[in-house]
Order: sequence, then structure tokens, then C-alpha cells
Amino acid sequence: MNRVTQLFMLLTACALPSAFALADNAAPAKRIVALSPHSVEMLYAIGAGESIVATTDHADFPEAALQIPRIGGYYGIQIERVLELEPDLVVVWSGGNKAEDIARIKELGFRVFDSNPSTLELVADELVSLGELTGHQAQATKVADDYRQQLSQLRSDNSVKPGVSVFYQLWSTPLMTVAKNSWIQQIIGVCHGDNVFVDAANDYPQVSLETVVLKQPEVILQSQDEGNIIGVDWSLWTEIPAVKNEHIYQLNADLLHRAAPRALLGVEALCEALDKVR
Repeated sequence: MNRVTQLFMLLTACALPSAFALADNAAPAKRIVALSPHSVEMLYAIGAGESIVATTDHADFPEAALQIPRIGGYYGIQIERVLELEPDLVVVWSGGNKAEDIARIKELGFRVFDSNPSTLELVADELVSLGELTGHQAQATKVADDYRQQLSQLRSDNSVKPGVSVFYQLWSTPLMTVAKNSWIQQIIGVCHGDNVFVDAANDYPQVSLETVVLKQPEVILQSQDEGNIIGVDWSLWTEIPAVKNEHIYQLNADLLHRAAPRALLGVEALCEALDKVR
């Protein structure tokens, strides 16, 4: 599977609803298999990181997460390893894990929580849910409350600023962007940006360079991925205001694309980029 397909899977996951299945009155989980980078971040944020016994590729924050054994990725989960580890909670990701792997894990009788927040606000709700599942309710509630407060403040602070027309370069070859129901669009909205492709037919459309020229964005934002940055030579398109005025900025993809508490840092970074244009 190529880089574009991987990125598409990561982002389309945010459009799916979250749900969980667990036994009533179950004891707090002490052995957790977390099958996504964002759920690993959430579990560490609420103080349950040391209970993670296995995870998937790309779970790299905080630094301690790098020591967790890997048992799969977008290509599939090693179900036999899940059995060997005997977890009392498996945190799956319905948008990033294979449906057949999730179904098999449920069939085997494991306690399952589907972590797949579809909005910025739902990140806080899932922190609370994970706190209840792991016995870290107090810290989870505090982290969630702080997150909600900071998100609300960011919305308020940016709502009074002038709008800025934005082209978000999700990937370069093919040239892809984001539209109205995407995760990135939520962040652009918080920053009072005007996504030039917000009304595209699908959430992650492929677009042409000529169409970007016609849209005349004031700023071009790119994920900080070398393959994405070098894929388009924007200097050839000086008729675009963002190019003419040198408003092309690279942002940390992990902060922008992961539905975790650090998403607020991604919001702040994107808002700061738009402030340079205002």
C-alpha cells in the first residue's frame, strides 16, 4: 500500500463514529493492546500508558511509546500475538484497522473499545471513556476538561479575525486536498480559514494545479513530509497570491492528522500560519 493510500486511511477514519463494547462492571484494564497511534497518545495522557502491552506501527508519542512491541499496522494485525498477550482491553480503530481483524478480535471474546473520534470535541469524550475503562477517571477528566477549555478559547480567539483563503496540500502526487467533512477542515474552521475546496464532492478530493490557480488561495499549507513538499514546485505558479507573497508553510502532520490531545497544538500551529497572512 502506497503513502497516499495510508494517509487517506488515516484521515477518512475521522469521519466514522466511535463505539465500544464491554462487559458491565468490568474491572479496570491493566493489560491493553492499543491498535492506533492516537489511542496510545490518549492512554499516556490519562496516565494509563504503562498498561499498554502492544501497539501498531507509527505509535511514536510520547517517547516511551517507542518501546512498546508492534503487532501490526494498516496492513493487518497479528491476531495470534493478541491471543498470546492476553489483554483485558483491546482499543481498536475502525477506520484504520482492517474490519476483519476487528471482527475476529471481538469473536475471540476480548473486551473492545473503538477509539475513532470524528470531531475535535469528541477527543475529550473519548479521554473520559478511556479513563473509566482503565481506572484513571480523575486524570482523564482533568485532561478532558483542560482540552475542552483550550479548544473553546481557540475558537473564541480566532472567530473575530479576518478570514484567509487556504489551500491545504494533503499530498502532492496526485495533488490532494481536504473538504467540508474532513478532520483538517475542522481545524481550518477553528482558525477562521476559508478552505478554497470546502465544497468539493468528497472529503479528500484530487485536484489539478490549474484549479488551485483559479481558486487564488492566500496561503498554501503542506504537511511536513518530504515527499509532499518536493512533489510540487509552487514557485512556477506566481499568479497564486500565496506563492507571490511567499505564504507557503509546512506543518507537523502528526499534530494535524491524529485525533489526540496534541491536536490542539496542530490547531495553534495552523492558526499561527494564517496569522502571518492577515
